Amino acid sequence: MSTHERWTRLLEVLGEQGRIEVAEAAELLGVSAATIRRDMEELARQQLLTRTRGGAVLSGVAYDLPLRYKTARQADEKHRIARAVAGLIPPGAVVGLNGGTTTSEVARELATRADLAEQTAGTALTIVTNAINIANELAVRPYVKTVVTGGVARPNSYELTGPLANLVLQNISLDYAVLGVNAVDPRFGAAAHDEGEASANRAMAERADRVIVAADSTKLGKRAFAQVCAINEIAVLVTDTDAPDELVERISSQGVEVLCV
Repeated sequence: MSTHERWTRLLEVLGEQGRIEVAEAAELLGVSAATIRRDMEELARQQLLTRTRGGAVLSGVAYDLPLRYKTARQADEKHRIARAVAGLIPPGAVVGLNGGTTTSEVARELATRADLAEQTAGTALTIVTNAINIANELAVRPYVKTVVTGGVARPNSYELTGPLANLVLQNISLDYAVLGVNAVDPRFGAAAHDEGEASANRAMAERADRVIVAADSTKLGKRAFAQVCAINEIAVLVTDTDAPDELVERISSQGVEVLCV
């Protein structure tokens, strides 16, 4: 297990339990107590946890991990989901992409799609995004027109939020909105932890002809603080094959096409 994977797992356990002891973490991750202490010291330096005598407790930001620590979570599932989502987008479409690990993978899949890359004249795809990391990757692709909203950058997700982001999004028209979210609940719909992100994502969804939600199975049946859109406003939910059948049935019964990949 790499250092990055250990750190990610430690933060996940803290998010679930609120606290963990050095000995417990060492046994869980199969490394020495000395290694765990060094890991905890480094994560404390980054203000991602708080050290205690003999362990660590949850810090204020651990519920919403920075993007760099989310990348390794459900990585294979996210790749499959991203590939499937990218396959739903026809050439020439105008697509909104919010921030997140899964939507970042979608952007990479779109950027390397052969039918788009082979276009020699004009714009093969227009991407509107409030995620500065996605814009950075797409801006070098001459066949992709990249439109970036204004706003204030959130360091956890690289998303631009606030009135400037919403102002741009409220004055454009999208064929598709591809949204990564923190939770998808059959009753509460798609939601995010941060209300600023949810507001920008909601504006994107409202301007789209079709809303595609990309969410791995760990996010299904969960609720988060701020709603992005109601369940019946989602045209397609792309998730992985570990999605519980009962949840898939409840979501699809409300008119959502659910793709398990």
